[in-house]
Amino acid sequence: MTVLSLKSLLRAGGLSLLLITSAAHAKDAKPAPDDKQIFRAKYIKARLLQVTQWQLAHSKHTLVDWTNGAFYSGVFAAYETTKSKVILDSLMAMGERTKWQPGKRYDHADDIAICQTYLNLYRLKKDKRMIQPTIDVVNKFRREPGPETQNHNIAWWWCDALFMGPPVLLKLGGILNQPAYYKTNDSLYQQTYKLLYNQQEHLFTRDASYLWNEAGEGKKESNGQKIFWSRGNGWVMGGLVQILSELPKDYPNRSFYVTLFQQMSARLLQLQQPDGLWRSSLLDPGAYPGGEGSGSGFDCYAMAWGINQGILDKQQYLPAVQKAWVALNKLVSPEGRVGWVQPIGADPRRDFSADSWEVYGTGAFLLAGSEVIKLK
Repeated sequence: MTVLSLKSLLRAGGLSLLLITSAAHAKDAKPAPDDKQIFRAKYIKARLLQVTQWQLAHSKHTLVDWTNGAFYSGVFAAYETTKSKVILDSLMAMGERTKWQPGKRYDHADDIAICQTYLNLYRLKKDKRMIQPTIDVVNKFRREPGPETQNHNIAWWWCDALFMGPPVLLKLGGILNQPAYYKTNDSLYQQTYKLLYNQQEHLFTRDASYLWNEAGEGKKESNGQKIFWSRGNGWVMGGLVQILSELPKDYPNRSFYVTLFQQMSARLLQLQQPDGLWRSSLLDPGAYPGGEGSGSGFDCYAMAWGINQGILDKQQYLPAVQKAWVALNKLVSPEGRVGWVQPIGADPRRDFSADSWEVYGTGAFLLAGSEVIKLK
């Protein structure tokens, strides 16, 4: 993986931004909540460069892993925000190393998440070889039900998949001018929605194992509440941003996604904690240690985007986004590591701290910054 060295940052004009970040944190790595500098464009760009640099220098997973699918979505957003040639070169180097291939499981949403970045880069470079493997795997997925569907009766059987899979189908449909891809997404999305979306709480359960039966029996938190995972719902929110960014304004089913986005945003607004973050388990915040970086990053990203697009009321949501961005910056160490990120798992966990990091937490932070910078 290409590492953003200080020398390369200097060539790309990024060193000054890095120094700005270092100076801003010379006395205190955690900016005070009233420190307005963290909303200034210069500061945000510096922060995105610093965080990207640190994470690229500390790789943890194979490049086509789902974790990197989320991370590189954020890296591309950081490139769009900063226009850093160093970041773009790193993105292109990643694609060349993977030969623009998805993961091995053609029917598993995790294994095509990295294709979001391939498709984004294709829009810049217009090189068909960058997306041909994605076209091939998506077409096979549409033709041939695979093990995921056979084993679970639906392809996207866990809520995280709604960030992994839909953006790929919709980006590809737009690039190829093939509305059939939109319809495939509608069908698959509705299956997951009908199975996992709780109409009372306006949140998604992670998968069917967290559903309660008619007798009120099922997995519970320590306070007796149902289990709704922060990161899982954050990833649904991030996926909805990608979906709504790709669908034409006059697309017949667009209103379904807008309504879902607004419903979930309203519920998550209620569940934001006083420190500006969301807890790993949304309905039992007192039982979990501190705010969780990845779910909170995606929620901040989605709400900021909703404000910028006029889908969410600015007066109502801006204070929440501002609190979240201040809090997220407090999770970043002086060298640029995003901490307080829950480790890989399928449910809320307590085993994380300021030193806990994962690439998807960094991706969420980068996405959040890319929208916060646009707030007026």
